[in-house]
Amino acid sequence: MIKAWYHVSGDKVSSILRSALQVLQKAGLETYPLNPKALSGPGLVFFSAADAGLYDFLKEVSRSGFERVLAVTLAPLLSAQSTAWNLLKAGASDLISLDLLLARPESVTARFARWQHIDEAIHSPLIKNAIVGSSFSWISVLRLIVEVAQFTDADVLLEGETGTGKEVLARLLHNLDPRPDKGELVVLDCTTIVPELSGSEFFGHERGAFTGAVNARNGAFALADGGTLFLDEIGCMSAAMQSKFLRVLEDKVIERLGSEKGIPVDVRIISATNIDFAKEIKAGKFRQDLFYRLNVIPLQLIPLRERKDDIPLFVQYFLDKFNKELNKKIKGLSAAALGQLTAYDWPGNVRELQNLLERLVVLADGETIEEIDLPLPGGFNAATATGGGTLKASLLEHEKAVIMKVLAENGNNRSLAAKALGLPRSTFCSRLESLGLS
Repeated sequence: MIKAWYHVSGDKVSSILRSALQVLQKAGLETYPLNPKALSGPGLVFFSAADAGLYDFLKEVSRSGFERVLAVTLAPLLSAQSTAWNLLKAGASDLISLDLLLARPESVTARFARWQHIDEAIHSPLIKNAIVGSSFSWISVLRLIVEVAQFTDADVLLEGETGTGKEVLARLLHNLDPRPDKGELVVLDCTTIVPELSGSEFFGHERGAFTGAVNARNGAFALADGGTLFLDEIGCMSAAMQSKFLRVLEDKVIERLGSEKGIPVDVRIISATNIDFAKEIKAGKFRQDLFYRLNVIPLQLIPLRERKDDIPLFVQYFLDKFNKELNKKIKGLSAAALGQLTAYDWPGNVRELQNLLERLVVLADGETIEEIDLPLPGGFNAATATGGGTLKASLLEHEKAVIMKVLAENGNNRSLAAKALGLPRSTFCSRLESLGLS
C-alpha cells in the first residue's frame, strides 16, 4: 500500500478530514499525521484558506519544493485558481479540490504511486552512476525525464546552452524507456548532414537510387525503429527536409529513396537545440508546425551558473574520472581554488568545467590543486569579465608553457617528460599534437 503523511491548516478542515482519509484508505493510500522531526516522502496538506501560515508551512515541509506536497483545498478548484500560483511557488507540487479528491480518490493514490516510483528511480544506480547533481533545479529536470520516459511515449525537445548535457539526458531517457523489446538509440547531428544526402541519412535508400548508391541502406528512422532517434541541433535541418520530416512524424511511415513502398516505424524523437526557435520561426528559417510537433514535452536545461551547488560534485566526479584515466592521485582542490570555480559563471557549462579539470589533473604535480594552479592570475572572476574565450586561451597557453618547460628540463625526451608529469606516454604525445607542439 502507498503511504503519505497529512497535515491540516485551518479549523474548518477538521470536520471533513476523517471522511477524506477513509476514502483515501479504501483507494489504497494509507495516511498518517505529519511528524516534522521524521519527515519522509510526499504528503498532503488540507486547507480552507491560503494564508501566510500555509505558505510558510509549504516552504518548510517541501524544502522549498524539493519534496512532493499535494495541496487539498476545501474551496471549489475554480475559485482557488487565483492562489494556485502562490501555492506552487511556495512549494506545493500540485493543487486539487476536496470535491475532486472525494469523487476520484484512486487518481490521488495513482499520483502518489507515480511520485514514489519516480523518486526511487532517481536514486537508482542507473541514474546515480550516469548523472551528477543534487540541486533542486536539477532534481526537477530528472523527475520530468523519468516521468516522460517511463509513463509516456511522447517526443521530447531539449533546449539549452551548449555544454549543458543534452545528449547525456537523451541517452538517459532512452535507457529509462521500459519497453521490453525496445530498439536502439540512434544519434544524428544535424550540423553534419549534407543537404543533398539528408533524405538517405534519415530514410535510407535503395540500390541505385542515386550515383554512388551501390547497396541498399537503412536510414536513421529504420535503425531506431522501436527505440529512440536523438537529433542534435535540429535547428540546422534544411527547409526541404523539415517538410518531409513533419510528414513522417505525422504518418509514422517512411519511404526509402528510390522506392515508393511505405515502411511503418515506431520511434520516439528527442530533439536538441541551443537556438531561439521563436526567432527562427519569425525569420522563416524553421517551420512553426514542425516546432509544435517536436515540442510535445519541452525541457529547458539549466546552465551551470544556475546550479552552482552542483559544482563541487562535478569537480569530484571529474577528478575521479581523470585520476583513473591518467593514473594520477589528485585528492581534491583547496577551499580557495574551489571557491574560484564556484564563483565563475561557466559560459561553456559542464563541458568547459570538464575540460578545465582534465588540464588541471594533467598538469598537477601535487595531491591538491591550489588556487595558484588555476590558469588566470586574476582568478576566474577575471575570466567572467572578459569572456569565455579569454579563459580558453589562457588555459591552452598555460598548458603549453608547462609542457615546454618539462620537455626542456628532460632534454626533449618525451618519455621522461611524460613520466615527470605522471602521464602515459601516449596521452602526453596526444596532448603535444593537439597543442601544436609535435
